[in-house]
Amino acid sequence: MSGDTDKTSRGVQGEVPTPDKLLHAGSEGEFTAEDLVLASGRDVNPKNLEWAERRMQEKGARASLDELLP
Repeated sequence: MSGDTDKTSRGVQGEVPTPDKLLHAGSEGEFTAEDLVLASGRDVNPKNLEWAERRMQEKGARASLDELLP
């Protein structure tokens, strides 16, 4: 083992982990009412889609999803 430290952890068979810039929580790009319904843990149905669309209009699309994500 040399004195050089590897700044990137190696996974199984030398694979490099996915860089942070490629990992997304979901609110970085565009999303739909269906995405909001799924993030809330609800079933996708017309009633819940209407709820999500109203929420996105009232709070803003990004804020409505950011509230639900950890």
